[in-house]
Amino acid sequence: MLYPQHFEHKTDFTTIRRLLKEKCISSLGAEQVDHIEFSTDFEEITRKLNETNEMVSVLTTDGEDLPIGDFFDIRQALSRVRVEGLFLDEAEVFGLWRALEAVRKLVAFLSRNEETPYPYLSELLPGTETFPLISKKIESILNKFGKIKDNASTELAHIRHDIQQVENSVSRTLNAILRQAQADGYVEKDAAPTMREGRLVLPVSPAFKRKISGIVHDESATGKTVFIEPQQVVEANNRIRELEGEERREIIRILVEFTNFVRPYSEEIFASQDFLGLIDFLRAKALFALEINAINPRIDNICQLEWNKAKHPLLFLSLKKQHKEIVPLDIVLNENQRILLISGPNAGGKSVCLKTVVLLQYMLQCGLLIPVHDSSRAGIFERLFIDIGDEQSIENDLSTYSSHLMNMKYFIRHSNPKTLLLIDEFGTGTEPTIGGAIAEATLERFNRNKTFGVITTHYTNLKLYADATEGIVNGAMLYDRHHLQPLFQLSIGNPGSSFAVEIARKIGLPEDLIAEAAEKVGSDRMDYDKHLQDIARDKRYWENKRRDIRLKEKKLEATLAKYETEMSTIDKQRKEITQQAKNDAQNLLNETNAKIENTIRQIKEAQAEKEKTKEIRKDFEDFKKHITPAPSSSGEVKKNVSPNHKKVPIPQPVSPLEKKIVVGSTVRLKGQTATGTIIEIQDKQAIVAFGQLKSTVKLSKLETVSNNQLRKEKNKFENLGKTTTDEVRQRKLSFKSDIDVRGMRGDEALQAVTYFIDDAIMVGVASVRILHGTGTGALRQLIRQYLGTVHGVKKYRDEHVQFGGAGITVVDLE
Repeated sequence: MLYPQHFEHKTDFTTIRRLLKEKCISSLGAEQVDHIEFSTDFEEITRKLNETNEMVSVLTTDGEDLPIGDFFDIRQALSRVRVEGLFLDEAEVFGLWRALEAVRKLVAFLSRNEETPYPYLSELLPGTETFPLISKKIESILNKFGKIKDNASTELAHIRHDIQQVENSVSRTLNAILRQAQADGYVEKDAAPTMREGRLVLPVSPAFKRKISGIVHDESATGKTVFIEPQQVVEANNRIRELEGEERREIIRILVEFTNFVRPYSEEIFASQDFLGLIDFLRAKALFALEINAINPRIDNICQLEWNKAKHPLLFLSLKKQHKEIVPLDIVLNENQRILLISGPNAGGKSVCLKTVVLLQYMLQCGLLIPVHDSSRAGIFERLFIDIGDEQSIENDLSTYSSHLMNMKYFIRHSNPKTLLLIDEFGTGTEPTIGGAIAEATLERFNRNKTFGVITTHYTNLKLYADATEGIVNGAMLYDRHHLQPLFQLSIGNPGSSFAVEIARKIGLPEDLIAEAAEKVGSDRMDYDKHLQDIARDKRYWENKRRDIRLKEKKLEATLAKYETEMSTIDKQRKEITQQAKNDAQNLLNETNAKIENTIRQIKEAQAEKEKTKEIRKDFEDFKKHITPAPSSSGEVKKNVSPNHKKVPIPQPVSPLEKKIVVGSTVRLKGQTATGTIIEIQDKQAIVAFGQLKSTVKLSKLETVSNNQLRKEKNKFENLGKTTTDEVRQRKLSFKSDIDVRGMRGDEALQAVTYFIDDAIMVGVASVRILHGTGTGALRQLIRQYLGTVHGVKKYRDEHVQFGGAGITVVDLE
């Protein structure tokens, strides 16, 4: 039930209908817009909303292309030919074919999958016929331009063939006459046969019209040209006219026959037209929903409103054109707070809030999607009553207040727990004291009837009553006192101030006048409004604080989670790096010990050969240069490395403490880094165990090593291992699997290949290529002899002939 009769005009729903019609592509859809009705049936409302929501999905899903465009309305033509003897003309038959094709494409689109993603739209298909026989019949008599085909019947084919022959004959004769007339000077050189009254004629100057025998059919508007049908083609043109008459009669016969074929299917075709109209209507609703950002909210079969970020659709579109943002509203009506009493300043948005509620609820129960947040919940009301605007009438002898009282009388009599009331400026229009009392009594009656409602007012007694009464809640439209402008935000829980003094100051009333008015009202009343403003201000302040705290908490939680993740990753990487450094240091230590042991063994074996001993010592000194640091001028320590290794900085070893050497002491050779343990002392010599190697060394060449020095040596090797690991990683990134040694001498090329193969084995590549060229083959032979001696080389071969052949050696590594 709706009240008053012009409900849609009051709520601006007529504008919604107009916008929907503009989005329809046929009169079929526009008629469906006219048939929109308010419904209280939960199942029907849910079905309509789901149909529209699925159409939105169709229009917004990538790859979906709704077949539209040929939604022709042929109902009038079909209604006319229900009478025997009447027939559809060519245009109507062509329109019928296009409409049936549109139905066929839509049915195919909605039923293309067994498990359709659009179940509600698919429910529209049962009972919708596609009429393949009718379409095939039309295609047999009409071409793609909607004209009767020559082969629509045998008789029509003969007639059109005869017409073509006669026209060709007339054209040949007429052209011959024209050429002769041009040669005689009776007709202009650029003249050509033309058509007048369905007959071919020649344009002739009036001065020569007697020179050509024939019938004058017309003359130009200026009188400078007459159109003559030569006597030689009169009979042929007459024959053409006769054949054209036969053609028309045959076409009519074909159309009558087709109409008789279609007539029994009229009702089914009407049903398919309804299907087209419904699809057009759903598409218009979906386009409108996309335009206003509307959704299908959760809807329950109870009386409730729990809307978040609700927007008035028409105000949204208006502000959108002005590139402005609308302020959304949060509105809650439920069993605990059935009536919302909104107060606040004039032009603060109270009426817009009320109209937003009634328009969105009406749209929802008419099957239209509404612009709210997807967390919103909606309900169903059986009755919508509104009292908005001025209803005074001179004809009915109604004043503004009388019209309001008439509405209140109707509301009290017909309201129930499933009614939604929307009253603007409750109780105004008469003396404030008695008007406020009547309004309070009326509000009490509404609350007793368990009615739902949104009511706007300025009366203080109503605010106090709402604050003390269960089922009624105050609401305020917020106002910025500092900038003297409304915020258009609804705050539920506290009453609002009318801000009369502030608005008066903004308008520019004299300050002394405002002071006198405040004195007349009294300090209590002024303090009441001031307290309301302070409460609203404080509430807004703490709400903003709470929102900021929630945002900061979320940010802190995200930061903590990120920190914990990064710490876990760093800890894991630290353990991996430490372990790798230990491994690298151990390897380096083992290599050094082995070199020392090998050097000592070689010296002992060659004690009698001084030259051999010098050579061994020189090799050992070279090895020392690789691992022994040498101070630079800048104070930094550098390390000499082989040509295929980068220089690695190693700390300068610390001088040992002076300490007596005894059995069990940890010692090392002066100037060396390898440490050993004293096993036995013999006079001025000692037997020292360097790992598994035992060696006799003079005590003067030994120095003790403290525990601190051992730890520093250990750290030195760990750092060296870490640096070596970084070096290997860097080499992997910069390594190239090809080397070009063309133009180098044999020893230069061999050295370059040696370093290249060492690097390749170190970075772990599977194969490399050596470009040495063909030439005499000497360089190729030298390189391959070397490759045969390298343990890490699995095999080597010539490159494929297409990629260089014998000029390139491909080396496969283990």
